[in-house]
Amino acid sequence: MAAAKTVTFPSGVSVPALGQGTWHMGDDRSRRAEELASLRRGLDLGMTLIDTAEMYGSGAAEELVGEAIRGRRDEAFLVSKVLPSNADARGTVDACHASLRRLGTDRIDLYLLHWRGGVPLSETVEALEGLVSRGSIGAWGVSNLDVDDLEDLPDGALPQTNQVLYNLTRRGPEYDLFPWSRERSVPLMAYSPLEQGRLLGRQALESVASAHGSTPMQVALAWVLRHDDVIAIPKASTTAHVEENHAALELTLTDEDVEALDAAFPPPARKQPLEIL
Repeated sequence: MAAAKTVTFPSGVSVPALGQGTWHMGDDRSRRAEELASLRRGLDLGMTLIDTAEMYGSGAAEELVGEAIRGRRDEAFLVSKVLPSNADARGTVDACHASLRRLGTDRIDLYLLHWRGGVPLSETVEALEGLVSRGSIGAWGVSNLDVDDLEDLPDGALPQTNQVLYNLTRRGPEYDLFPWSRERSVPLMAYSPLEQGRLLGRQALESVASAHGSTPMQVALAWVLRHDDVIAIPKASTTAHVEENHAALELTLTDEDVEALDAAFPPPARKQPLEIL
């Protein structure tokens, strides 16, 4: 098994650099057994950070996660999110408690604002801090916030992470979000690190994969994981896919590999608006 690679939050808590996403999981009852097996296999392999949200399947993904970790709660690091429409003083608390019920636990390790809405960030942060003080959540963070949004956070308020869309074809965060975050030691959490499979068939990936005896998706995931301060949360609905993702931890890209991928997927030369799926 590949050696564990971890990323550390500002709080000092360390988590696996490779976790598990659950977007679009839990929606189809006919796939439930397979999806449960996938999440549990991920736990077996040390991919113990599981990301979900109240939005995913209107709570169905959280219920799936709750079932998957039953009897194994202490192994898992749970991440969930509050919708911006629920992110006022009362709604944040109510949404968190609803997520806790669906997850079958008394705490969410990291609770994120899913994206910025109409509620003042100061009101949301105050509610999140209250949940921390009551022990309902271990810490809070944000998702889909660009640099200007982050600058609007209350003075002294530092998120543990910012979960954003980042992969070979979505490199905008490298221009300004990476520097802002690194200056404050805030790791990014990359969702859709494989662009939901749309990277398949790209010649540059095929060539690098062939040289390493790996798959193109493993190369794309290893490219994200090469950063010491990025957590990747790919979704996998089968145990075989989980195992393929996990094997990316064993793949070390050479400087030549990275140069070839940069040529095929150029880094940003200017500010780009933060992309969201």
